[in-house]
Amino acid sequence: MKSAAPLPIQLEEFLQLPHIEDSPAWEYIQGEAIQKPMPGGKHSRLQWRLAGEINAQSSNYEVLPELRCTFGGRSLVPDLVVIANNRIPIDSEGEIISTGISFAPEWVIEILSPNQSQMKVTRNILHCLRHGSQIGWLIDPSERVVLVYQPHQLPDEFAGNAQLPVLAGMSFDLTVELLFGWLQVRSDSQH
Repeated sequence: MKSAAPLPIQLEEFLQLPHIEDSPAWEYIQGEAIQKPMPGGKHSRLQWRLAGEINAQSSNYEVLPELRCTFGGRSLVPDLVVIANNRIPIDSEGEIISTGISFAPEWVIEILSPNQSQMKVTRNILHCLRHGSQIGWLIDPSERVVLVYQPHQLPDEFAGNAQLPVLAGMSFDLTVELLFGWLQVRSDSQH
């Protein structure tokens, strides 16, 4: 179920709305304020594990979940963004700023939620690529497939034992099978 603010609204007006950071967050796309769908358990687990694994493997980049990215006339809140450490905006105290970023992240990762439009998510990834992102993943837990988008080429489909591509210079080995294996719940944690 999506919620939308009355049309039309300008980006500057949208960014001043008091509720856009409510959970789930709101995005601004083509003059419309749209609330993201509530993520389910598979989405949450993949988001949490993927962020932890990438952060553990890379010292030059940081993964940030649900970070507002406002650029190119849109304000998006991807599930995960990967940003070079030297591009993370900081305030005068050396702390990350709370308003998000105003540029396309190097890597954008979206995890399809139940009842979420794959077309909408794909369009957001393409917007990021058109504005400087180097790679985008669209993870579909129900299909057990990852679509990988890169500038100036057709998207690639990855499944099974396929090794997933990451940012150039990043050493992070992950297969699709391992990624979706994170959805398994150990029997000792079931009550």
